[in-house]
Amino acid sequence: MKSELHVVMRAPWERIFPLAADVEGWPQILPHYRYVKPVPDPNGERRFAMGARRCLIPVTWEAIQRPLPDRRTIEFVHTGGVTKGMWVAWRFEPIEGGTDVSIEHRLELGWPLIGDFAARRVIGPQFIEAIAGRTLRRIRQLVEAPDR
Repeated sequence: MKSELHVVMRAPWERIFPLAADVEGWPQILPHYRYVKPVPDPNGERRFAMGARRCLIPVTWEAIQRPLPDRRTIEFVHTGGVTKGMWVAWRFEPIEGGTDVSIEHRLELGWPLIGDFAARRVIGPQFIEAIAGRTLRRIRQLVEAPDR
């Protein structure tokens, strides 16, 4: 399953990037996030246990986050939960009048027979894209607010 969502935000990428990279603060600014907690990582990486909601359904996972401001990218690798192994990249592309913010997801489930179907038809559109889309819309709302 490969997915890419785009939202144009009327703000410079330098204003958006810190908000997107501050995953520990997401529960305070993203109503659909229940928690983001640091988890010790044997390699010293930024690893988090995360929980969100898709409507009333609680969703949990664990991920390593790699903020790469020099590349205007934030990468995640899911290390736990149903989406274990998923690779995610947030990209911030400056455009006239703002920034094209995209989130790309790549997920291959190793489940025999139903893995590809489950990833493409259920997990991708109903959970991953729904949660990521809501995240992008809320961050756009925050960075475009007149008081920022």
